[in-house]
Amino acid sequence: MSTLLIVHHTPSPATRELLEAVLAGTRDSEISGVDVVVRPALAATVSDVLDADGYLFGTPANFGYMSGALKHFFDTVYYPVLDYVASRPYGLWVHGNNDTVGAVSAVERIATGMALVASAEVLQVAGPFDVAVRRKAYELGGTLAAVLMK
Repeated sequence: MSTLLIVHHTPSPATRELLEAVLAGTRDSEISGVDVVVRPALAATVSDVLDADGYLFGTPANFGYMSGALKHFFDTVYYPVLDYVASRPYGLWVHGNNDTVGAVSAVERIATGMALVASAEVLQVAGPFDVAVRRKAYELGGTLAAVLMK
């Protein structure tokens, strides 16, 4: 069985709703053989990263950057996992009130440094969202889980 690690910082109702939609996608009836582990960014560990076969990261865009919690996660795990996670798939969702570009860019730079492979289009949500965004979040979760199906 493969493991998908979801590392998130969801302090607002909007980011929490995105997480729930992503999780629903990972549980799609067509997905099998994938164990989904969900960790808040401040609780995720090096062991969580090493034990996973792929990753989904979720964050609000704060002041043009990823959340401090997700940045702390990356600061904590980056060097200990660096030589072990190359080529593993990842996905990302970012919610901001009006701009997500800086947060997306920062996470992508770190993922590139870790040699992770983007396996889905980044879900960038600016402002309020609707059914279409929820569907895209569902698809993001389903896509990453499907990539890990064996």
